[in-house]
Amino acid sequence: MKKWLLVPAVSLIALSACGSNEEGSTENTNADENEQVEDNETVDEVQEDEVENEALEEPESEDVEVVYEINPTMWTVEPMEGTEADPEVVLLTIDDAPDKHGVEMAETLKELDAPAIFFVNGHFINTDEKAEQLVQIHEMGFEIGNHTMSHPNLGEISEEQQREEIVGLNDRIEEIIGERPRFFRAPFGVNTDYTKELVEEEGMTLMNWTYGYDWDSNYMTAESIADIMVNAPELGNGGNLLMHDREWTNDGLEEIVNGLRDKGYGLVDPDQLK
Repeated sequence: MKKWLLVPAVSLIALSACGSNEEGSTENTNADENEQVEDNETVDEVQEDEVENEALEEPESEDVEVVYEINPTMWTVEPMEGTEADPEVVLLTIDDAPDKHGVEMAETLKELDAPAIFFVNGHFINTDEKAEQLVQIHEMGFEIGNHTMSHPNLGEISEEQQREEIVGLNDRIEEIIGERPRFFRAPFGVNTDYTKELVEEEGMTLMNWTYGYDWDSNYMTAESIADIMVNAPELGNGGNLLMHDREWTNDGLEEIVNGLRDKGYGLVDPDQLK
């Protein structure tokens, strides 16, 4: 109950106790009551406005400093010159998302506070349901990258088709999540000169990987993929780790993250990448 509603009741008790009053006194009392009600209404309106404004205010987000860049030859993540960024880090990436396990993989990474880039294919977001899955992954805080519309070998298609595969997907992703991708990874790691021009034109960073194994039939169990991703001979500072939206990778993901951390590697936040 609002405080000002109590005022008339108190005033009525006072009037009853006094008995009959002169007409002038009654008019003054009524005037005082009306003035008090108006004052309290004003206070309530101000308080309500303050509550509404507080509800509209979004919490301040801390800016993440850009301190890493991608080596265009080795595809590793390296500290930028002039920074004191830790070199003992790796980057987690998930390709071919969101197929069947993308949202679950994002949930696992979120619980582990493990950042990653989800590289998206257009044919996995061609329905409202799949587009909503992309929204869910993005809203969990994960970077969304471009992995082409239909996963072709870009060296085997025309420049016009390459543009549709890359720019067309950027348009579609922006339509769904309100942002254009900042990173591009070509299927099979095949880039053309025209691909590179498009990536630069779109303001994206070109990215391949340093190693990945979950496409290999020898590593299609949770145990085997977790073991090789943590103990691969290619693992080192700045590793750019390729994984896919696959059942076995999904099942081994927690062990992969924990294993990398146990070895002393930090996980790069894509916001830290140039």
